[in-house]
Amino acid sequence: MASSDHTAGFDPADRLAQDRESVRRRFWIKFKQVVAQLPFAEDLLAAYYCAFDKQTPRHVQAALLGAVAYFILPFDFMPDMLPLLGFTDDAAVLATAIRMVAGHITQEHRDAARAALKRGIDAAEATE
Repeated sequence: MASSDHTAGFDPADRLAQDRESVRRRFWIKFKQVVAQLPFAEDLLAAYYCAFDKQTPRHVQAALLGAVAYFILPFDFMPDMLPLLGFTDDAAVLATAIRMVAGHITQEHRDAARAALKRGIDAAEATE
């Protein structure tokens, strides 16, 4: 069985994750649109900062970029516009990725996420 047989429908996220600049650009567009609805916004931002940190090992970057890419895809298993349920699949994918690489998400990544949310998303994107 080929390894692609085990992706469970994540091929679009995997392909998107290969293009780091597209992930970076599309992340901020989607994040700005939905940040008020995300109870896991700080964790998502910490994962994003870890994924783009040059000190983060490649395999960790790949796992986190896949989770971030899944978040920004326009389609997913649970449509994001459904009240209360829309982001549950995004949260599950992110939580799984974070659990896999938790030791690599540093206090600095978490502090940067908290600071970005405090000062506002436009300002956070501008400092990228």
